[in-house]
Amino acid sequence: MLVLKRLIAFVATNLAVFGSGGFALAQTAETGQPHPWQLGLQAAATPVMDDIIWFHDFLLYIITAITLFVLALLIIVIVKFNARSNPVPSRTTHNTFIEVIWTVVPVLILVAIAVPSFRLLFYELKVPQADVTVKATGKQWFWSYSYPDAKFEFDSLMTQAKDLKPGQPRLLTVDNEMVVPVNKVVHVLTVGADVIHSFAVPSFGIKIDAIPGRINETWFKAERVGTYYGQCSQLCGRDHAFMPISVRVVTDQEYAAWLDSAKKKYAQDNQPNPNMIAAADKAAQ
Repeated sequence: MLVLKRLIAFVATNLAVFGSGGFALAQTAETGQPHPWQLGLQAAATPVMDDIIWFHDFLLYIITAITLFVLALLIIVIVKFNARSNPVPSRTTHNTFIEVIWTVVPVLILVAIAVPSFRLLFYELKVPQADVTVKATGKQWFWSYSYPDAKFEFDSLMTQAKDLKPGQPRLLTVDNEMVVPVNKVVHVLTVGADVIHSFAVPSFGIKIDAIPGRINETWFKAERVGTYYGQCSQLCGRDHAFMPISVRVVTDQEYAAWLDSAKKKYAQDNQPNPNMIAAADKAAQ
C-alpha cells in the first residue's frame, strides 16, 4: 500500500512538473539547484550546457528507437518462430542483405553520434579569450577561490544547518560565494591542495578534477544572473559530501562593486596577525 501511494505521488508530481512546463524550468534555472522529483538534467545556464542537454536528448531518441526496434524483433520471433507456429525450423545459414544491413546501419548510427560528440568535446575543451580568471583550490574539505587579476583569495566553507537563512538550500549554501559577471567568459583553473577533488557545477555543464601538483582548466559563460550550486564530485575523504560550490552570477555593475569590497575585505583577512609577528620576532631574538 505504501509503495502504491509513493507511486501515485511520483506520477502526480511529474504530471504537475510537465504541466507547468516552462515555469518549472525557469525556477530550476533561476536557483541553479536540483528540486524534488526532478527528471532529467538541471536547466542550462551556459551555451555548453545547452549543447549537453541537446546531445543528451538526441541520444535518448536514438536509444528509444533502437530499444523499440529490438523489442519488435523479439515479439516477431516469439510469435512467428515458436515451436507451435513453426514446427519445421528454417535451415537458413546466412542472408547477405541482412548481414550488410546490420553492419552498415550500426556504423551510420555510431557516426551520427560521434560527430556531435566530438564537436561538443572540443567546444568544452577550447577555452575562449577570458574576461575573468578564477583559481579554485580544493582542500579537505572546502574550496578556496583566488582572483589573480585582482590579487586576493578567500575560503568558501559550507554553512551549517543551524545558521541557514530562509530559502537557503541545506548542504549547498556557503559563507563566501564565488562571484562572476553575467555574459562574461570565466576561465576556471583548478588544483588540489592535498588529495584529488573535482569542481562541478551542473547548470554550467562543467566538471574538472582538481589534482595536487597539476593545474587543470575549464570555462563557462553564464547567461542569466542567479546563484548556481555544485559539489565536489570526486571522493576525497571523510567530509567529501560537505564541500559545496556556490557561484553567484551578477550584473557588471554589481560585480564591479563586489570586486572593490572584496579587495578590501580579503586583503585585510590576508594580513599577518601583528601579535603573531611580534611573537615570531621575540622568538628569533
